[in-house]
Amino acid sequence: MDIASIVTLLLIVGAIVYIITIYNGLVSKKNGYENGFSQIEVQLKRRYDLIPNLVETAKAYMSHEQETMEKVIKARNQASEILKSMAGNLTADNMKKFSGAEQALAGAMGSLNVVMENYPDLKANENMMQLSEELTSTENKVARARQFYNDAVTDYNTYRQSFPQILFASKFGHGTDAGLLEFEDSEQLQAAPNVSF
Repeated sequence: MDIASIVTLLLIVGAIVYIITIYNGLVSKKNGYENGFSQIEVQLKRRYDLIPNLVETAKAYMSHEQETMEKVIKARNQASEILKSMAGNLTADNMKKFSGAEQALAGAMGSLNVVMENYPDLKANENMMQLSEELTSTENKVARARQFYNDAVTDYNTYRQSFPQILFASKFGHGTDAGLLEFEDSEQLQAAPNVSF
């Protein structure tokens, strides 16, 4: 074998190794953001499980506020269904739908909190105080998981859109950006919802 053949062979092997590295990088970064979303999902499912308990506890005190409690349960069910339907499909459109459902749930919970302010016995209920503490803790965990997820999505999207990865990304099944989980109200990202009883 002459020098030119050896150099050509080394260039071909180098190019193959480089393409494999790009593929592995895309897979690794995609797995990172999918793992980040699964952490959000765990916390949201916990919150969705706590909300019916909260409403059930409140019913005993708030017999005249049935409409408010029904709105909370309806918003919770809608957000939960959208979350289930997103399995493995974290596109920007799905994230926008999910974000809207979460916004509606936050609004319904805010309305419930305002109504609860008129019921001092409810605020003093031991079960309600425990649920409030658990919801606040869960909201903080959701916020941290959302931050991790959005960081992982940004890392994936940046890597996927960079040269030369963009030349190969769609061929490797990474043709679209992953969707960030954003809310229209930026203040919602700053603090957990006020769940005071």
